[in-house]
Amino acid sequence: MKFNNFMILEFPSKSCNEAFARSAVACFAAQMDPTLEELGDIRTAVSEAVTNCIVHAYPNELGLITVRCRILKDNVLDVVVKDKGIGIADIEQAKRPMFTTGGTDRSGMGFTIMESFMTSFELTSAPGKGTTVHMRRKIQRRK
Repeated sequence: MKFNNFMILEFPSKSCNEAFARSAVACFAAQMDPTLEELGDIRTAVSEAVTNCIVHAYPNELGLITVRCRILKDNVLDVVVKDKGIGIADIEQAKRPMFTTGGTDRSGMGFTIMESFMTSFELTSAPGKGTTVHMRRKIQRRK
């Protein structure tokens, strides 16, 4: 698929990098002239995806997180967040609202939020191989 612009970020799974990734994707998306609501939705979805990598993919060690963004035709932002962490054994269970492996301080709503805030959402994972979250958001053209 052709794209108009792209960026790739790679950073360690430190909690301080969640805000960096969220802000970088928002800055990249800003060239598409999104509304504040669209930008907020994108920031939140990216924040949830990166936080999942930090908390769940690498629970006892630092690992690498990759974020790739592309601007596709028809004003679509394409975002991929990928880790090479422990992976997810049961994707359907992990996508259920309120399910978490992160202890009592986690809400278990991350995938639900990503799916509801973006136009499309796809989750792939394999135990020991890592997880990839692929999200797209159609940005409405202003008149």
